[in-house]
Amino acid sequence: MIDTMFFLLVFFMIATLSMTLQRGLPVNLPEAESASDDVKEHVSLTITADGALFYNKEPISVSELAARLIALRQSQHDPSVVINADERVPHGRVVEIMDQVRLSGITQMGIAIKPRAS
Repeated sequence: MIDTMFFLLVFFMIATLSMTLQRGLPVNLPEAESASDDVKEHVSLTITADGALFYNKEPISVSELAARLIALRQSQHDPSVVINADERVPHGRVVEIMDQVRLSGITQMGIAIKPRAS
């Protein structure tokens, strides 16, 4: 009986971990010592190493992004956007996406980084 309960406990722990909300695509994030692990509801904009843009794992063009962000701002009170840019993406591409976020009227924006290994 104890073995069965332990198995169920482990099963539900693993199942819960697999249900965490991951909206971005896997990219190699740059590291920073000031990184934190805050988890908050946000829109994830991912820029892959080849410059492709994704809105919560959905491919999107820059022109479509502007309309999507304006609609987001109108539907949510204070939306936030996190940009997940691969470390090899040219700086100009990231600035172009940041500009679209600002032009849509969204003020809460961040760039995803990973903590530097000590």
